[in-house]
Amino acid sequence: MSGRTLFPLIALLSLFVPPSLAGQDTALTTALQRRITASGATVGLYFADLRGPGWAAINADQRFHAASTMKVAVMVQVFRDVDSGRLTLRQRIPVTNRFRSLVGDTLYELGAADDSDSSLYGHVGGAVEVERLVRLMITVSSNLATNILIEQVGAARVQQTLADLGVDSMQVRRGVEDGPAFRAGLNNSVTARSLGQLLTAIADGRVASAASCGRMLRILLDQEFRDAIPAGLPRRTRVAHKTGWITALHHDAAIVYRDGHPRYVLVVLTRGLAEQRASSALIAELARAVHTTLIPPPARARRDSV
Repeated sequence: MSGRTLFPLIALLSLFVPPSLAGQDTALTTALQRRITASGATVGLYFADLRGPGWAAINADQRFHAASTMKVAVMVQVFRDVDSGRLTLRQRIPVTNRFRSLVGDTLYELGAADDSDSSLYGHVGGAVEVERLVRLMITVSSNLATNILIEQVGAARVQQTLADLGVDSMQVRRGVEDGPAFRAGLNNSVTARSLGQLLTAIADGRVASAASCGRMLRILLDQEFRDAIPAGLPRRTRVAHKTGWITALHHDAAIVYRDGHPRYVLVVLTRGLAEQRASSALIAELARAVHTTLIPPPARARRDSV
């Protein structure tokens, strides 16, 4: 075989190099897998270094119920609509608590007692600015704000945007607490890799305009639920993230900052731990292992911990 023929063949074969030979941190992956196995939980994990080739993936393509992590995709669509002029952040949207199910013509309502934020229910019948709805949806995970925004932008359009971005393993089918759809098995779902891809695209400024991506990052940085990934990191570490939980499911998807800039993406999806305290501790421990591998503590701190 001539050298001229061999070169294209080598280039073609390089596309199929196993991930373990293309930057995967095998030592980190092994350590993470050991802790996951000991927990008894089913875990999907995706880590990507935004400044280098390092990455790790464990069950990263396994599908999980999305819980509230799908709200990140809804936020992306809102800001893309702002960029196109379809919406403005100061636009006031009517606050309603009646939504059409994905199944048939059934209407359903949300209960304030079952929502992580009840403040918006006092505004039913009035109107609230788009930006406030987005902030409530992300920072305190308001289900009511989420459903209002999904009705505004359309779940099908959110799904098309995900496809356009190459995030092909995330499904946003419906609003939150759609009981008939849930019983029919029509759920929003994600994989750790798909959430990681979406967060990476936000961090890189690829999902919308630079100004809109910056606003999204600032909203994610204001997340109020910090008992999972942030709990495993050094104090004052800036984390732009979105959590999600339902019975025996607990997720956290984060962009972790270093020196004022996004440093890496980490997504941990868990299933099978009934106590949120246990799932929080597991996610925090996995986050700590990733962080100390990528950013070792100062020598003095290491000596003090011995």
